[in-house]
Amino acid sequence: MGKYSKMAGACAAALGAVLLTGCVRNEPFVESEPPVPAEEGTASYISLEEVAGLLSSLPLGPGQLEEVHDAARASAGNGYDEEYRMQDLFATPGAGVGDADTKAGKTYERPLRELLREAVRATRSGETEPEAWLDSLCMSDVQIYWPYSEDWDGESLPVVTFDPGGGAERNVGYALQADGSVEKVMVDEQMAAEQPVWVVNRNSDADYKSLELRRREDPAWGQGGGDILLRAPAEAGFKTLVLRSFKANRQYDSWLAGASEFWVKLGSVEDFRASTEAELRLYQPSVTDFMIVVRRKQMGEVLPFNAVLVSEWTEQLHACAFMITEDDGGTRTSWKASATVKYNSKQYGIEVELPLNQRDDIVWRGSLTRAYIERYSGRSASYGDVELVLELI
Repeated sequence: MGKYSKMAGACAAALGAVLLTGCVRNEPFVESEPPVPAEEGTASYISLEEVAGLLSSLPLGPGQLEEVHDAARASAGNGYDEEYRMQDLFATPGAGVGDADTKAGKTYERPLRELLREAVRATRSGETEPEAWLDSLCMSDVQIYWPYSEDWDGESLPVVTFDPGGGAERNVGYALQADGSVEKVMVDEQMAAEQPVWVVNRNSDADYKSLELRRREDPAWGQGGGDILLRAPAEAGFKTLVLRSFKANRQYDSWLAGASEFWVKLGSVEDFRASTEAELRLYQPSVTDFMIVVRRKQMGEVLPFNAVLVSEWTEQLHACAFMITEDDGGTRTSWKASATVKYNSKQYGIEVELPLNQRDDIVWRGSLTRAYIERYSGRSASYGDVELVLELI
């Protein structure tokens, strides 16, 4: 049974219960293509504009605002954007992207899912049954994105808008008033930075592990802003290549679509110690590939990461293939490059493929030699629109 079939069963059971408990993701995060959303015109397609209109019609109170805020902050704390997926909204209210499926979190007196269910049952009619529509919403990639959520005063009602696509930077929004009325306004990023704005858009990063989640799983990745936890002894004869910090100087997407997801990809021949030509043929390149989400407020900030790129950079490793992309989806393809090693005073290139998507923006790609890395170790250098500090330790 496929993932969406399992979700459909869980969501249907949840929506028929007094207390919704379905739509639980049983699968772990996978390093592959995310699920393809339903196409416009199909029965299961969910209109972002329709969801925004629905949210703006709800009698939102402090409990629902706190729930969405908790989820947005939890997602950000897990290394993702400030987002609240509908899948999480129905299954585990207040949970963010990256939270464990079994995490109970807070108990909300009246979760947002209850308001949504009541509104849909009361207003939706025609060929599509209310439960079927709610089931589709639960299984969709639709989410509530709350940029600058850390600045919320804990009281102000949001303006609800949606991403119209096409790289738009402004869109109509519905400003919720204290008396229950709704006022139409034009929403831009400046407004979102000054008052709470909920953007209904689509999730694109939840199926990938963030650097923060990797760090929790494997202490070798180190702690952001701290020391690398595993250091090689001096007599080991190799060094470790570390990404100390990352700074993005521009956003690649419309603010309505969310933050930029940068992928750092490095291909090398790790722990290369060949002493014969036969051993040389045994080595295969390895690829380090991880995602860094830079939220809107973090633009231009130096973000400490201390991520291990090559754990065993030996004296024989001459060059590596390095690429930074900004994820925009599309068909999976790759960039064929080479990692260079030295054996018997000669250089050998070993082909390596660094994955990317067809529509990705290539921020920078090229070869980094050992001499270059040693020369600029620990110093900031520009790679297109980002600045990195790489260090051999």
